[in-house]
Amino acid sequence: MSVGTCGGPISVEPRINDRIRVPEVRLVGPNGEQVGIVAIGDALRLAQEADLDLVEVAPDARPPVCKLMDYGKWKYENAQKAREARRNQSHTVIKEMKLRPKIDPHDYETKKGHVVRFLKAGDKVKITIMFRGREQSRPELGFRLLQRLAADVEELGYVESSPKQDGRNMIMVMAPHRKQQGQQGRKRTEADAPSEAPTGPDEQGPATQDPAAQATA
Repeated sequence: MSVGTCGGPISVEPRINDRIRVPEVRLVGPNGEQVGIVAIGDALRLAQEADLDLVEVAPDARPPVCKLMDYGKWKYENAQKAREARRNQSHTVIKEMKLRPKIDPHDYETKKGHVVRFLKAGDKVKITIMFRGREQSRPELGFRLLQRLAADVEELGYVESSPKQDGRNMIMVMAPHRKQQGQQGRKRTEADAPSEAPTGPDEQGPATQDPAAQATA
């Protein structure tokens, strides 16, 4: 529900069946086929004969567009999709790794190990190259370093956001491959599921998102 300027609730659900008060509609069949413009009485009759609902999907069109569908099933499936999207969003964690453009080989391997661990856990990684002093005149050093890192971990993740300059820093975002992310999402969902003897609602705190892990060179 949304609130209007006068403070009253405004329904955002589409009009269905006899709540559609127009003389004619542009009718779409249950499989997406175009039936054409028909009188509202004929549209309601077709919906009743097919044991379906007449749902107004484009009220601002002239005439309004209505579709024959199982409205209850449609609402349930949309709710399931929205719930799944929220669950996936809540499990998306962005870690951060900071490097210097002239990083030594040992430190590079350490930083790369952290990126590998984050990607294996199904998390995205924001990689920041920090330029100081004269290094700012050599952005190609940071770009090459980011390209090298992306190539080294390409089996675990891909470049979601290409390297770009942001003030004195250069930033790139890597994300785990979908298969890896899905596996970790399922593990987290199982870990979040209640045990055989769950605690009471007053004893459970709200779920919190993992803080971004930061490491400086």
